[in-house]
Amino acid sequence: MSSTRHRLIQLLVDTAEKDAYISGQQLSDQLGISRTAVWKHMKDLEHDGFGVKAVPNKGYRIEQFPNTLSVNAIQWGLTTKWLGQSIIHKQTTTSTQFTAHEAAQSDAKHGTVVVANEQTAGRGRLNRKWQSTKDKGIWMSIILRPKILPHLAPQLTLLTACAIAKVLRTDTSVDAQIKWPNDILINGKKVVGILTEMQAEQDQIQYVIVGIGINVNHTDEDLNDPLTERATSLYQETGLTWSLVQIIHRILDVFEDMYEIYLKQGFKPIKILWEQHAYRMNQLIRVTTHHHSEDVQFCGIADDGALLIEQAGDVRKIYSAEIDWDEKQDVAAAHEYGPPTVNEASD
Repeated sequence: MSSTRHRLIQLLVDTAEKDAYISGQQLSDQLGISRTAVWKHMKDLEHDGFGVKAVPNKGYRIEQFPNTLSVNAIQWGLTTKWLGQSIIHKQTTTSTQFTAHEAAQSDAKHGTVVVANEQTAGRGRLNRKWQSTKDKGIWMSIILRPKILPHLAPQLTLLTACAIAKVLRTDTSVDAQIKWPNDILINGKKVVGILTEMQAEQDQIQYVIVGIGINVNHTDEDLNDPLTERATSLYQETGLTWSLVQIIHRILDVFEDMYEIYLKQGFKPIKILWEQHAYRMNQLIRVTTHHHSEDVQFCGIADDGALLIEQAGDVRKIYSAEIDWDEKQDVAAAHEYGPPTVNEASD
């Protein structure tokens, strides 16, 4: 988004909050553009679904907000300082991850967000298919350029899960739980997948891309594929239709706050929050390593993101194993978790 459009939207936000109007001349003066250019910007907003009211001798005000995604719709009312200040929007793309990689390699700045109405080749860990129904969910990738060592990058997956779980719990009142390392479940069914990929040198990260897929307004018909029998949506769980834009706003707000806490205080506060929302925390799970199975207690995560298990008072980390969370869940391979790279990721 251009700086002029960004400033225009901010002026209109401020005006709407005051329940007032702002004249075309005031917008022209403050933005340093012509009255004709102001009019064209307002028409662009109308095209994106904004209800723009123009009153002679008073000016403009926004009275209706769009229900569909666009750069303007997402930028409207976004209160973050750096996250999402640059937005790339696609009506349709193969994958927001692919688009984000292209942007990152073309020097897209830290905090750039890629959003699509539809993905035709959405993917998760190990290139598993992610069903991305048009206009029903949030398909989004965040470009980060963190000044942390590459081996700490998996912590960003866990941080993202915490941010989303917090938003779902506080804003939709669902009991969102994080299934190690990166799925979010409601009533044992997957509603969110997180895909983290990284481009790095030995001791320096060039960029990290955090991909987020959320089933929001999917109906039973949208999720009737056998591949999605363990999936759910916010609509299915609450019976309510949710604004994609408002959920994106909240996720970006909470993610930015948590990210800054992480940079200042390290991983400890994130670890505490993650464990508070962890699926089957302090319960028995079955772990299989080298053809040997044992029932152990899941007791948390280590600072490097590894699974912590306890048996007979002995706590140890798990990096490589098959985990049977319960009789209803698919077996998950713990060895799929590790430092994210361009070709190895977590969904």
